[in-house]
Amino acid sequence: MRKFFIFFIFIVISFTLMCATSQKDFKVFISVDMEGLAGVVSGVECSSRGPDYDYFRKIMTEETNAAIEGALESGATEIVVRDGHGAKTNIIHGLLHKKAKLLRGVTSRPENMMLGIDETFDAVLFIGYHAKAGTEEGVLAHTSSGNVIDLSVNGVSLPEGGYNALIAGLYDVPAVFVAGDNWICTQLQNLLGEILTCETKIGMGSAELGLHPDVVCERIRKGVADALSDLSRFKPYKLTPPYTMTLKVKKERELYPGANKTGEGEFVFTSSDFLKIMDAFNKMK
Repeated sequence: MRKFFIFFIFIVISFTLMCATSQKDFKVFISVDMEGLAGVVSGVECSSRGPDYDYFRKIMTEETNAAIEGALESGATEIVVRDGHGAKTNIIHGLLHKKAKLLRGVTSRPENMMLGIDETFDAVLFIGYHAKAGTEEGVLAHTSSGNVIDLSVNGVSLPEGGYNALIAGLYDVPAVFVAGDNWICTQLQNLLGEILTCETKIGMGSAELGLHPDVVCERIRKGVADALSDLSRFKPYKLTPPYTMTLKVKKERELYPGANKTGEGEFVFTSSDFLKIMDAFNKMK
């Protein structure tokens, strides 16, 4: 009987170890901005010079933590958070969930808000995102900078979430969840098709009707867990190369090599490499 018990324990331990070692890595990438956070309604609230900046840094960190918790509930084994706003030093590192890694700081690389994404990730989440430039009722609507009037690729006008989803798509990684105002939620649904959303507020131009931050965090946690529970619903966002970017700006910058000026404040650049498109955009925006 004792030998049988020892043999049984050996089998259980062996099976447990086999399952642990065979478990597939489940990696989640989270790109975080500020303008779409709960309560944010003015640019000064997202600026280190603003009196309420520290408060909204905390909100940014809490919404990110909610997304991390939802990802962990769904079995994520590795989570990378990219601080994507401004100087990329907004999330309070010491308050971020301990099971996530934080990628912070400005880069000259074209991935920008998606720095760190690669083919090893399974899904992308957008937190604190906002509508594209020209969205009349969008809260702090813009596309990367206040100088951009519109960015389109292959005739498709893109918000930041659109071109960041395209960057993820280069590595066959789908964007599956976005939290932000109602306008960015609608814009990404129209572009990507299947994507789960969390409306943090209803944009009314320079005003917003918002939810309590705790309510938003709970909805983010549940929404992320739902999105990651079945990734078969989502497809990586892709456009067919070559890529032709049309950029319209208020103030013209230095012309990017290979780009052509097609009108006052309007430029066109074509490449089969989407990261070159993003590099051109970042240099001329």
